[in-house]
Amino acid sequence: MSLDPRDLLRRMFDAAVQAAQPAHGLPPHLPAPPKGRLVVIGAGKGSAAMARAVEDHWNGPLSGLVVTRYGYAQPCERIEIVEAAHPVPDAAGLAAAQRMLAMVGGLGPDDLVLCLISGGGSALLPLPLEGLTLADKQAVNVALLQSGATISEMNCVRRHLSAIKGGRLAAACHPARVVTLLISDVPGDRPLDIASGPTVADPTTCADALAIVRRYGITLPPVAQAILESGRGESVKPDDPRLAGAEVRMIAAPQHSLEAAAAVGRAAGWPVHILGDSLEGEARDVGTVLAGLTRQVAQRGQPFTAPCILLSGGETTVTVRGTGRGGRNVEFLLALGIALDGEPGVHALAADTDGVDGLEDIAGAILGPDSLARAWALGLRPKDALANNDGHGFFGALGDSLVTGPTLTNVNDFRAILIGG
Repeated sequence: MSLDPRDLLRRMFDAAVQAAQPAHGLPPHLPAPPKGRLVVIGAGKGSAAMARAVEDHWNGPLSGLVVTRYGYAQPCERIEIVEAAHPVPDAAGLAAAQRMLAMVGGLGPDDLVLCLISGGGSALLPLPLEGLTLADKQAVNVALLQSGATISEMNCVRRHLSAIKGGRLAAACHPARVVTLLISDVPGDRPLDIASGPTVADPTTCADALAIVRRYGITLPPVAQAILESGRGESVKPDDPRLAGAEVRMIAAPQHSLEAAAAVGRAAGWPVHILGDSLEGEARDVGTVLAGLTRQVAQRGQPFTAPCILLSGGETTVTVRGTGRGGRNVEFLLALGIALDGEPGVHALAADTDGVDGLEDIAGAILGPDSLARAWALGLRPKDALANNDGHGFFGALGDSLVTGPTLTNVNDFRAILIGG
């Protein structure tokens, strides 16, 4: 336990990110060469790195197109890499989605489509149903991101307003065989929710999407509302014969990354406990609850004895009510710090494994037992920052933001709480 707590937390986060790199997890899942063509398509923050791994380990001919977030491109020779906007889509993503559908049209039964999907694909493939515009899709995305809906609920709405998600991309590939390689960024690792399932059959309905819109009071563009109410946005269902031969293979998931981080902590001499890989809820509420658990460990030795490290993953949500920059990891960490109120010996790190927390190119932040005291000395009011959804501003002022740059993968949020003896 000789490592500085902040250094150890950062090493654990780095191990979590490294465990999710496509170069490690993808090659064992590559399918056998087809009799016909291999066409590679994909979308997500990790899709370019996945494409690079395919090129590095595929000996035969191939061609393709993947779309990733600006700054996340990787050099490829045979697969075209397009960059587009995330989390609010742009025209580059729209054009890439249109080209992708055209590319897989006209394939035969001897051809193979290898689809590389990772988190962020929903925004990066913004192909709206007929009657909707890109501006409509952008408005829907912004409304969903600010609503407090879970990622599963948001993606249900997205699937029913899309011309490429909810199994539609796989249907367009028929009669070619489709193999999808996934990096999960969603609680529960449901393929349907990763990038809104462009190659996965969808059992949910327009009525389900409409119920979510009403539940959160989301205002949709009138055309989008009409599509859901009419049922015109129905996705491809599980009994559709066009998806009968489609395969899905998971190459990286949050649990794998948590286990890699735990190994680093244990090697440093710390007992490590994984609380779960799919924690959801309002980020500030999750922070408050985990603060209560942390204090019970620190003061009562229950349910674990200190010293120890608590790890968790998943995707919380932020209902934006203030004028701050949001970010679910920094919001979680700020709420945790307020509830801990300077509990001695407790350090924490919360960050998104893709390097982007909310709308910021900042992965997250690090909290120490002195964070609140340092904030007050600077004239900052932690509770006011939380009320204003300004976790990024708070930790940035302290110099405790965690900036990684593009990580080229995405297995969702990483949270670590180190409780000293």
